[in-house]
This record gives sequence, structure tokens and C-alpha cells, in this order.
Amino acid sequence: HGHGHGHGHGHGHGHGHGHGHGHGGPDRGLDDIVCMIQAATELAPEVRQQAIKVFEVLAEAEASAHGCSPTQVHFHEVGAVDSIVDTVGTVLALNLLGIRKVYASALPLSTGSVNCQHGVMPVPAPATMALMCGIPTFSCSIRGEMVTPTGAALLKVIAESFGAPPNGFTCSVVGTGAGTKEFHDRPNIVRAMVGEMCSSFSVSYTHLT
Repeated sequence: HGHGHGHGHGHGHGHGHGHGHGHGGPDRGLDDIVCMIQAATELAPEVRQQAIKVFEVLAEAEASAHGCSPTQVHFHEVGAVDSIVDTVGTVLALNLLGIRKVYASALPLSTGSVNCQHGVMPVPAPATMALMCGIPTFSCSIRGEMVTPTGAALLKVIAESFGAPPNGFTCSVVGTGAGTKEFHDRPNIVRAMVGEMCSSFSVSYTHLT
């Protein structure tokens, strides 16, 4: 068919947004953010609904890590306006591109620690680890944060599945975005491929390494 599908590959750390680390910003609760998104009536209802779902999933993970209810969670950097725009903008971009389904690669499972508002925490941070449950990962030699809570929440909501691209996926355009953090042995990029699915494709394939 002619509708769009997207497949993303994440390598490296794009933005610095998450709970308790990165740049400063006001603390907002889930209700505050939901109200902000609902007030953006120029956005399509489905965009607002999915963006709110991302923050609800993130609040549930944070609540689990803090032992409180989602409505009691106070977002730090994630509550900053530019971080909200990042999240809503991702959902809006998929909508404007006509993407019906999103498939993502497995996520990097790194080690090390990160400084946050609650002190030094292991990575993945507790909320991020909660969000990554049920998502395939691969071992990563880099010490430091490779997946943010916001990124994990976005993928948890928008991704149909994780791993290799589905059979029958035909790529039509590729987009690449680079982060600001430098790695000594690899580029810090996220790559997205947009294309179409051929429903009649039934040939199996072998992954060669």
C-alpha cells in the first residue's frame, strides 16, 4: 500500500533531557503538562492524545521509581518548555509525514552513572530502566547515558516493535540527526528511514554478520 512506515536506528545520545539531569527548568506535574498540550488546539486531536500518552507513560515509570502515584511526580528537565516541544514535535512530525507504523532498532544498554537531582544514579536511570522493560537491548561498551527517559517513553508509545526492519519494508527516504555529545569510537546519530510496506512480500531472509 501507499501509506508510510518508519524504521529508526539509534546510536548515541541525542538530547540531554530526562528526569533530574541535563539543563535546568521548572518542575511541572503531569496535570500541568497535560493542560498545556490540551490547550494547543491547533494540533490535531490524535497528536495531542499520543503526546499526552507519552508523558503518562513517563510519569508511571517515574512514580514506580519514586514510590508515589503518577500525579505526584514532578518532572524536572522533562518539564521544561523546550523538552515538551521536543516530545510533542516528534509526535507531530510523524503525523505530518503520514507515518502509520513505527519500527525501532533494539536499544543500547550501557553502563556507568549519571549525575541527577537525586545524586549519582546508575545508567540506565531507574525510570529509564522501567521503561525499557520488555524492549530488546544490545550490550554497549560506552559508559554513560545512551537512552534518556523521554526517548524511552516516546519509543514505548510509538514503536510497533523493536529489532530488524520488517519483511517487505522498502525505504524511500532517510533522515539523520546528530547529537552534541562526542564519542571516541562512533558517531552520535539517530537515523530514521521512511518507506512503504509490501503486504504481498512473504520471502524469508537470513541476517548475515
